[in-house]
Amino acid sequence: MSIFYTFDVFDPDGTEPWSRRAVQLMTAFGDRARHVVAAQDCRGTLPPGVRGELAQVVPPLTGAVSVARYEAIARAMRGHDLVLSHGAGAIDAVMARRAFPRDTPPIVHHEDPAAATVGGSARLYRRIALGAAAGLVVSGTAAAETARARWKVAADRVHAIPDGVDLPAYARVPDAKAVAGFRRKPSDVVIGVVADRSGADDIALLVRAVAGLAARFRLVVIGAVEGGETRDAVERAALAMGIDDRLLLPGAIAPAARYLGGFDVLLLPMRGGPAPAIVVEAMAAGLPVMALRGSGAEGVLSAENGALLSPFAAEVPLRDALQPLATDAGLRAQVGAANRARAAAMHDGAAMIARSAAVYAAAMGKPGILG
Repeated sequence: MSIFYTFDVFDPDGTEPWSRRAVQLMTAFGDRARHVVAAQDCRGTLPPGVRGELAQVVPPLTGAVSVARYEAIARAMRGHDLVLSHGAGAIDAVMARRAFPRDTPPIVHHEDPAAATVGGSARLYRRIALGAAAGLVVSGTAAAETARARWKVAADRVHAIPDGVDLPAYARVPDAKAVAGFRRKPSDVVIGVVADRSGADDIALLVRAVAGLAARFRLVVIGAVEGGETRDAVERAALAMGIDDRLLLPGAIAPAARYLGGFDVLLLPMRGGPAPAIVVEAMAAGLPVMALRGSGAEGVLSAENGALLSPFAAEVPLRDALQPLATDAGLRAQVGAANRARAAAMHDGAAMIARSAAVYAAAMGKPGILG
């Protein structure tokens, strides 16, 4: 099979969830499919072993309403067996198939209803475009209900498929050498931050909040603070709060299964938006997660964890929310177990792959072809 992927942003190593899922599926499909990725903004590459390529000529996936532009997109999609469009910025690929259906392969769109698409014109646009889609994949049941109500997609064409992780990988003992220079002390609570592309202000706020805890702790910040202004700002914040000897900045480490099990709590930057993939990975590792109440992470976490989240993105409320987890090992174990159980029930990677393969194969009219 030849599968054509469209993205506004393709960022498999960053925080864009559909990119990460697409790469996960490409890897699982193996030699059963060849993959071509077209993205307006390409920030990564396909992993080794994936049979595919990044498109050298990308059709005009975004822009003003234009019949000529839709025709160019449809032309790029022809010759493939299936099109998979991802995110709000790729909806024009679906509209292109509606405008030019002849010889254009079936398309499955992936998008969660979000604040950016609640306006009347965006809502009407999706109602028109999604009539041409063989299916709509969303990341949860609440998103599916919203899509059916807001975008008027028939229930049998909406598929709620949560993100999946390799659960057995996160059940293993973490690699003691994954975080260079780190030696855990039995009396310390290890609070981990995975920064991704977080700014200096985001991480400095977390440093100041953790500094106020009445507990012995180590703060390990993994990710995009390997150098430059962000690292300097984080180090200055730790020095100002007197915890520079308890802060470790090892840089990027992959995969997360190597180190997550060595944390006691995962601390997320205090911002809204969809939950980053690290949330489900931490749940699979049996960790409690501290995040901002009302953020996308709240809808992913267990009810036990959701009750503990910080009500505001400020140092004092975050410190107060984090304090019980920092001092009560029993509470950490209870919340971590609830998160692990929810991850097993909702985010099994094998189940996500199997359900996605079934949706895609059905769209092509070839059940079972993707495994």
